[in-house]
Amino acid sequence: MRVNGNKVSKPATPIGAGDVLTFPQAKQIRIVRLIALAKRRGPASEAQALYDDMSPPKEDVPQNPAFEGKGRPTKKERRQADPFRRSMLD
Repeated sequence: MRVNGNKVSKPATPIGAGDVLTFPQAKQIRIVRLIALAKRRGPASEAQALYDDMSPPKEDVPQNPAFEGKGRPTKKERRQADPFRRSMLD
């Protein structure tokens, strides 16, 4: 996870309005700018109004891109094809 482009090593890093958060979610990287912080814990609809999603639009990826009639990919091929690697955030 990154806050304003700086790698965060501890979970209790303070954040505030105007900060940009970069974090992995599922198999993509999300970039979010905080507009304001909530006063209370509430529903998702209220939370969505508190940030601006700056992530690039999702690409239409087929459900199983590795399968092209060749059968199951090998372990080496899966490692190479995995778009979510820890090195992406470093």
